[in-house]
Amino acid sequence: MITSEGNGMKLKDVVERLGLKVAAGGNLEGEVAGGYASDLLSDVMANSREGDIWVTMQAHPNVIAVASLKGLAGIVVVQGRKPEEQTVEKARQEGVPLMVSELQTFELVGRLYSLGVSGTR
Repeated sequence: MITSEGNGMKLKDVVERLGLKVAAGGNLEGEVAGGYASDLLSDVMANSREGDIWVTMQAHPNVIAVASLKGLAGIVVVQGRKPEEQTVEKARQEGVPLMVSELQTFELVGRLYSLGVSGTR
């Protein structure tokens, strides 16, 4: 797991600078306050913070429920995994930004760090 503190960067800037594909919109104008990387939903529920961008390989609808509950800035599904259609639809309904990256978790988190999403809060 990685927890970090952002530098006031907007989600749309993260999407652009990391070349993320947006599967479902939501508020791309929102601030990224920090980051969290985990594939365990219970871990994200217990330890992520409002405004975090969540990096995971999970692509099922339950990730949207967790992100909505925690007030996360958005979700990035890594390794080129395609979110289930049900996941995309739920993200649209809940207004949760859902992005996809071809990168592995480790590399994507490193790139987030290089953008200034770092430190603990």
